[in-house]
Amino acid sequence: MKNSVPKSPSYPIESVDNALKLLHMLRERCHIRVSEASSAIGVARSTAHRLLAMLQHHGFVRQDPFSRAYVAGPALLDFGLASLRDRDIRAPARPFLESLSRETGETVHLITLQGRDVLFIDCVESAKAVRVGNRTGLLQPAHCTSAGKVLLAALPPERLRALYPEERLPGLTRRSIRTRARLEREVSLVRRRGYATNFGETEEDIGSIGVLIQDRQRVPRAALSLAAPTSRLTAKTIATMAKAALRTAAAIGEALP
Repeated sequence: MKNSVPKSPSYPIESVDNALKLLHMLRERCHIRVSEASSAIGVARSTAHRLLAMLQHHGFVRQDPFSRAYVAGPALLDFGLASLRDRDIRAPARPFLESLSRETGETVHLITLQGRDVLFIDCVESAKAVRVGNRTGLLQPAHCTSAGKVLLAALPPERLRALYPEERLPGLTRRSIRTRARLEREVSLVRRRGYATNFGETEEDIGSIGVLIQDRQRVPRAALSLAAPTSRLTAKTIATMAKAALRTAAAIGEALP
């Protein structure tokens, strides 16, 4: 059988080649620093910085505001979502999201983990006049969201430490988790309780309840969140919503191939 590896182009463009090599690096790791990029593709730090800046300009990477490392950007993630098509979990999960939104009257999001961020990949909005809007396509720091917390809680402790090597964490509001020690305490609570909460940690006056979606082999696949204005999140409604969300997540898991 002939080798199926494509031949190198007759007239390669070095800058394009190097930029694509950097994108391939992001498949293997959560983030890239300028020094790592420089060493990996064999160019000066200034050249690596310019390449990353151009990729950032087009949305293929973004720079973490705290570590200053480069991570996958929304454009790259959009391409990934487009390539999944019917093979991802959105299609089988959709009817369950709709049912959960009708049952609770609140907005439901389907969310995946992307390194230290979460990506909102589907949504069913509440029909109420005052509601949380559709966040599909949005990236947010995982440690600031309820869905992100349950996805982080599903990781082995050593993987969590690798994702957050620094003690200080960036936040979005005054209520956001800002230290690794507090994050570790939070994910420990999530593991015991089975769900996570967010009260104004991503946006003021908005809260959510997040639960993990696992397939029949107990492999974490995604998370779902029920989001509402914090004024509607009383102790009673949280308990009711968490119970409904856990039941829905289990049903989605059973429906996954």
